[in-house]
Amino acid sequence: MMNDTWIRLGVFITVLAIMLLWESVKPNRLSPVSKGKRWLSNFSMVLLGTVVARLMIPTGLAAMTIFAQNNHIGLWNHVSANLWLSVPVTVLLLDCLIYWQHRLFHCIPMLWRIHMVHHADPHLDASTGLRFHPIEIALSLMVKIAAVLLLGAPVLAILIFEILLNATSIFSHSNIKLPVKLDKLLRTLIVTQAMHRIHHSQVIAETDSNFSFNLSIWDRLFGSYTEEAKTGDDAIKLGLKEYSSPKTNTSLKALLLMPFKQKSH
Repeated sequence: MMNDTWIRLGVFITVLAIMLLWESVKPNRLSPVSKGKRWLSNFSMVLLGTVVARLMIPTGLAAMTIFAQNNHIGLWNHVSANLWLSVPVTVLLLDCLIYWQHRLFHCIPMLWRIHMVHHADPHLDASTGLRFHPIEIALSLMVKIAAVLLLGAPVLAILIFEILLNATSIFSHSNIKLPVKLDKLLRTLIVTQAMHRIHHSQVIAETDSNFSFNLSIWDRLFGSYTEEAKTGDDAIKLGLKEYSSPKTNTSLKALLLMPFKQKSH
């Protein structure tokens, strides 16, 4: 359990440091608001989310996999399969699950009110990949717990999945721009920055597309893929029109209270 925590933390810090350095050396676009206040709020949100997650499961999601194994709960604990099969299949299924969870957060008004805290960010960088309301973190964790128990997921699969979840979120939100040919090549398999920027467009039809977080195949498979923004990548207006003021999209207090305000999708 201790190794699980330190491995995830080590990868998280490493990926975050690399992307923050890359952004500072060669940013894709300039932020329309103060970086200091945005970063303070965005990183405060991830700290609050971590506290909520630890209060729910003090020893982490991996503890649920051990509980499932010890009590013979879930698919893999009733099927004879080695780790070479159970681990990649579990990671693939969880990846698909998060795609649908994300899509439902856009489709269901009550869930959108929580998720729009993430979309209200007027700029995209590595910190945006960590900016989720604590309520969304709690709901997502409940979904993951249910999936882990249903699958009887191997500990290794959960470790890989959680590392991918954090690392790809930081990567895809980063304020960088890959060469066009490289971007096109990579997005046949994974979500790139240009692909995910479309998802953060103020155009609702574009916001409601490109829901994948790691593997890009789900958007193509389930008909939610958008190849290019109508305005082109460089002209995409990011954030939400109804939260265009820095007071409503960068203040920590405003972000925490946002789901309870009257504005909506």
